[in-house]
Amino acid sequence: MGHAGMAAAAVRYLRSADAPPVQAPPRPALRCVGEDERAPVPQDEFRRVLGSFASGVVVVTAPAGTEPPHPPAGFACQSFSSLSLDPPLVAFMVGRTSATWPRIARAGVFCVNVLSAGQGGLCRAFAVSGADKFAGVAYDAAPVSGSPRLADTLAWIDCTIHAVHTGGDHLIVVGRVDALGVSDGDEPPLLFHKGHFLQPVRPPDRQAPVPPSPRTAKPPYR
Repeated sequence: MGHAGMAAAAVRYLRSADAPPVQAPPRPALRCVGEDERAPVPQDEFRRVLGSFASGVVVVTAPAGTEPPHPPAGFACQSFSSLSLDPPLVAFMVGRTSATWPRIARAGVFCVNVLSAGQGGLCRAFAVSGADKFAGVAYDAAPVSGSPRLADTLAWIDCTIHAVHTGGDHLIVVGRVDALGVSDGDEPPLLFHKGHFLQPVRPPDRQAPVPPSPRTAKPPYR
């Protein structure tokens, strides 16, 4: 019996009446740092070390509202990840003090726009606070939520807010994926590392030709 057959037999056994009940392990004790305690890790050191982890960049958007009237919402986000395949879930993290998050929460839906390497300027535009972030930005409506789907991005994921959890000074927003798509191009992603955007590296078959050295170059025809 192969691995697949053994797994199927185990599932059938666990579903049968003869199977013993599965006891969930005890939940680990959780402890938060008290307000009168010093944090175990200095914040500057935390930022410096975690900045070593390169991440992609997305823009999370939400549609305009009518009660009260307000324009579309959006912000640049590095803390984004897929979460579950069945059901399809994604997650992003947003600061509790974000001025954009309440508008996304009020909409109840959002669209994740995965930025390409050439969209660093677009990322900066959505990283500011108080400005009209959509001025001069081309977009259409995502098919389910109606959230702005930015032009020329690598991919888009249209979502409904599924759950919101607390995580220190941030919120963990879980979205149920309703629709998604990817561009036809092969542009590399926008990556952020140690406070800077990384320069894209061409694949080996797309490397720019290396000019021959003077010793190996053939003389021009005359």
